Amino acid sequence: MNKWRLLYVLLALGALSACGDGGKQDRSAGPGGGGPPGAMALPVEAVAVHTGVVNRVISTVGSLRANESVVIRSEIVGRVAAIQFTEGEAVKAGADLIRLDDSEQRAQLAESAATVKLSELNFARARDVFEKKLLSQQNYDEALQKLHEARSRMALNEARIAKTRLTAPFAGVLGLRQVSVGDYIKEGQDIVNLEDIHTLKLDFRAPETYLASIKPEQEVTLQVDAYPARGFSGTLYAIDPRIDEQTRTILLRARIPNPDMHLRPGMFARVSLVLESRTDAVLVPEQALLPVGDTQFVYRVVDGKAVQTKVLTGQRNEGHVEIVQGLKAGDTVITAGQTKVRDGALVRVITAGAAAAAHKP
Repeated sequence: MNKWRLLYVLLALGALSACGDGGKQDRSAGPGGGGPPGAMALPVEAVAVHTGVVNRVISTVGSLRANESVVIRSEIVGRVAAIQFTEGEAVKAGADLIRLDDSEQRAQLAESAATVKLSELNFARARDVFEKKLLSQQNYDEALQKLHEARSRMALNEARIAKTRLTAPFAGVLGLRQVSVGDYIKEGQDIVNLEDIHTLKLDFRAPETYLASIKPEQEVTLQVDAYPARGFSGTLYAIDPRIDEQTRTILLRARIPNPDMHLRPGMFARVSLVLESRTDAVLVPEQALLPVGDTQFVYRVVDGKAVQTKVLTGQRNEGHVEIVQGLKAGDTVITAGQTKVRDGALVRVITAGAAAAAHKP
């Protein structure tokens, strides 16, 4: 029996020794086993969540129009006696543009002026006689009527002479003339166009679904192909009361200042209408977002660990995304290296560009 007891004790001691060695191997193989606590932290890039301005906009296209536009035309027939402008020049309101030959009209005016003088003398005599009770009321009224008729004919001839002078109805820039000196023009014939382009109108359309959010005085920005690196801005001032039945859009008009005259009527414009502007929007870089299906996540850095956080996004603006729900200003979010990060993993924030290098095989 002593022999068997000794054998049992030896076997038990061997089993205990084997268990002790296995436990030591498991610990050394565990995460961070035998090393400093932060040895397994994943390097990542991160930034602080900040607030900024974000705009809710409608993007569309439109066309520029002159603030005022008119084609100068003659109201009477006549021969062009003088052209008093240079094509493409800026003119003031009331500036002389075209003078027609008015010799016939002046002769008619002189004739009517003589008739007026005679009628005034006849009426003066009739009035003296009438006051002496030596002239009937009918003869007095006829003399007065003839004076009125003579003065009316004279006024008509003066108006005809005035129409031989064509002037600018408003300040603007003249286009290319369609007549020359000596041309015989008809009523309504095109002579030259005049455009007020110091301020332009911008016509564009927006879907009717935005109607409740569209209001006068909202900011409008635009770009044109002629100046691709430059932006222009103005203000919405008119909303058409009618919705287009075919396109289900509403016509809008904005006023665009044009002090340097770079913009011209007829230009095609890419338009952005700012419906709403928020100055305290919570913003993160676009690269911080991790889409999972229809849901967006970010990784926050909290006490050296990555915390997966579901977020609700809003507007996008120049590489940044508005976070409507899930983050607040001052939070730290991972922007690079998060593809190998898991929720709760230890992370170490490093300088920009170093995270990608650290994850290369």
